[in-house]
Amino acid sequence: MEEGSLWHQWSMFRSLLSILQWWGFNVTVIIMNKWIFQKLDFKFPLSVSCVHFICSSIGAYIVIKVLKLKPLIVVDPEDRWRRIFPMSFVLCINIVLGNISLRYIPVSFMQTIKSFTPATTVVLQWLVWRKYFEWRILASLVPIVGGILLTSITELSFNVFGFCAALFGCLATSTKTILAESLLHGYKFDSINTVYYMAPFATMILGLPAFLLEGNGILNWFEAHPSPWSALIIIFSSGVLAFCLNFSIFYVIHSTTAVTFNVAGNLKVAVAVLVSWMIFKNPISPMNAVGCGITLVGCTFYGYVRHMLYQQQPGTPRTPRTPRNKMELIPLVNDKLEGKV
Repeated sequence: MEEGSLWHQWSMFRSLLSILQWWGFNVTVIIMNKWIFQKLDFKFPLSVSCVHFICSSIGAYIVIKVLKLKPLIVVDPEDRWRRIFPMSFVLCINIVLGNISLRYIPVSFMQTIKSFTPATTVVLQWLVWRKYFEWRILASLVPIVGGILLTSITELSFNVFGFCAALFGCLATSTKTILAESLLHGYKFDSINTVYYMAPFATMILGLPAFLLEGNGILNWFEAHPSPWSALIIIFSSGVLAFCLNFSIFYVIHSTTAVTFNVAGNLKVAVAVLVSWMIFKNPISPMNAVGCGITLVGCTFYGYVRHMLYQQQPGTPRTPRTPRNKMELIPLVNDKLEGKV
């Protein structure tokens, strides 16, 4: 009994530790990106995103190939272009839009808009797969949508371009989620293997646009900035921390339950909003704070409802294993369609 009690206490401590380090990396990356755009005046979101992907590519290679902390999930070369590349393209759009929104709107507003992702995911699943949802799912979206509307109307630092970038970023996140269900069917990817395959593609996709659109601007910034080398250290440090964030996500998923992960994710948004307000002092009206709170409560309720409905399903499917032959690599889109109608 005593041994079981100690194991339970250790599990609780490990879960708490995983959540705290996940919060730490996530909030730090967000704050550093905002600092880069606002305080360092490095207004080049494509280049910042490219730096993050380069650091993530190197980090994932070291973890899998050098340190061998994670086993490599083997993917057929043809499948890398047929499945991984489209996912990487959407990932690029998602990350770039997030960084663009950070350049124009406060962290608090950007994080609240990102909470709109469950609603966009439901809408896209209905449009793509004609998937119909229970009324409890739809009801849980009401506070999310209402909170976003209240926050947008009362935002004192509202910027149309930043708002649209954040909103389309939600659509990109939802698209990535939907594509993953069909394109990555049969692969038991973790966050590190996902970065290992997607980050090099993302770097290749973003490299040329970043050079053509932002190259001259970066040279001018380098000449005009009083201490460019120390600023570059901060920029590349944000890339290293972005990779650490992916590693922390893998750790927290394996150390907590789905409900805990959902609640912790929404509390993380609240922490990011609070820390950003303390650092950047962006004005937040009382109604704006209420709208943000309603949105986070709605997201927590949405995650709880999804989890309860999933638990009620008979014969809940297991996580698919890694495919062992080419026959298993064929996308099962028709199976998905039949299962979702």
